[in-house]
Amino acid sequence: MASVVEYKGLKAGYHCGYCDSREGKASCGMWAHSMTVQDYQDLIDRGWRRSGKYVYKPVMNQTCCPQYTIRCRPLQFQPSKSHKKVLKKMLKFLAKGEIFRRNCEDEPMDSTMEDTVAGDFALINKLDIKCDLKTLSSDLKESLESEEKKKEKSSKREESHSQAIEEKLGSGEPSHSIKVHMAPKPGKGADLSKPPCRKAKEIRKERKMLKLMQQNPAGEFEGFQAQGQAPSAFPPKTKSNHPKSLEDLIFESLPENASHKLEVRVVRSSPPSSQFKATFQESYQVYKRYQMVIHKDPPDKPTVSQFTRFLCSSPLEAENPPNGPECGYGSFHQQYWLDGKIIAVGVIDILPYCVSSVYLYYDPDYSFLSLGVYSALREIAFTRQLHEKTSQLSYYYMGFYIHSCPKMKYKGQYRPSDLLCPETYVWVPIEQCLPPLENTRYCRFNQDPEAVDQGRSKEPDRVRVFYKKAIMPYGVYKKYQKDPSEEAAVLQYASLVGQACSERMLLFRS
Repeated sequence: MASVVEYKGLKAGYHCGYCDSREGKASCGMWAHSMTVQDYQDLIDRGWRRSGKYVYKPVMNQTCCPQYTIRCRPLQFQPSKSHKKVLKKMLKFLAKGEIFRRNCEDEPMDSTMEDTVAGDFALINKLDIKCDLKTLSSDLKESLESEEKKKEKSSKREESHSQAIEEKLGSGEPSHSIKVHMAPKPGKGADLSKPPCRKAKEIRKERKMLKLMQQNPAGEFEGFQAQGQAPSAFPPKTKSNHPKSLEDLIFESLPENASHKLEVRVVRSSPPSSQFKATFQESYQVYKRYQMVIHKDPPDKPTVSQFTRFLCSSPLEAENPPNGPECGYGSFHQQYWLDGKIIAVGVIDILPYCVSSVYLYYDPDYSFLSLGVYSALREIAFTRQLHEKTSQLSYYYMGFYIHSCPKMKYKGQYRPSDLLCPETYVWVPIEQCLPPLENTRYCRFNQDPEAVDQGRSKEPDRVRVFYKKAIMPYGVYKKYQKDPSEEAAVLQYASLVGQACSERMLLFRS
């Protein structure tokens, strides 16, 4: 089946959701009646992106907020400290039902996404909850000893629990007990005569350090990770000193009596699978609440038809080649089931070389789990899983990176990652792109001044046209046309999609 597209041309001077400019945005677009996954892969490698069946490409040197395609390299990805915090927060919630957050009015929402932009998953929750820990000294020893007695029972339970873990993530009988730890607001309700609040884990670390100081007065401790840091609370593993992998952190064992059960299901959304149809209403209700609470939509705006058009309809043809991933290629919903109900859905496309993130929506009641970050990490792990069977599938596309928009810069924190040069369509490591972006919004990242777009349209007469139920090259079609604007539109289309796609896709003309 060939891709069939209807080119709509340039749309300029309309509202930008990033900088709130009334008429600064400019993009070219086309309606995709159908599209092969290879064609869409080649298009996103030229800066295109889809919203439902509408496929668009920002005019980078004209638009107010240039949108650079960004991809992460999952095979080399290592989670950052803030990523690990999100994963540990989820594990604590699943294991014990614990929620740790500031008062709700202080906590920013996980996800911000403008209606004008599809193709961006949820904004990272940058709020790191942490208590300040002073360096261990003699004046803290007394308060530490008193806390040790109070915490002895609970810490023993936690230590024995960590050793007894046997089950994989998502195991355990569901339970709805929740313990909420509310951190006091700075300057409100804090008793300055008492030592600063600390996590049990940090207290255990200090206890062990104090014990080691008593045993080793010379200060030669085993297990120090770096100079000036407390040793690990657990004995060092003899096997290896390598940091935990992303999978180790996601699929860490849970106790048999875990408070909650999390399951992630991948269901094909187009054409809709039986599982997708069976969960459609529940999934839509999560989307509706998300739009109303997070994006302040009025109740009548997030309709079933809008949801279907925006997040369920896709031009991508389902393909299941023998050497492809088990689930096949195409458009999917990755559903996050907590205790038997959907709490979040990641909309993704699985393409020949990548998993492409389209959107994320979630139940606002679970904002405290930083589901934007958590789902991105799960999607990176999912890409690595698919790569095991399909070796060429090795990238995770995160939509657009917009350096001029602070709320979109978080995508650069998933390293290593690359940005697409808007002129030559080669991938450039993000570290090389950031310095010039500090000085100007629009940048050509390819530093070779001689380099050109290798995939550019060189023979426009070979563009495939679908006209009056017949397929013909543009060289034949133009003989029927007298309108000079028609040639300009076809040449613009060819230059944007490139020679390969222009020869494979069918350009519908009426």
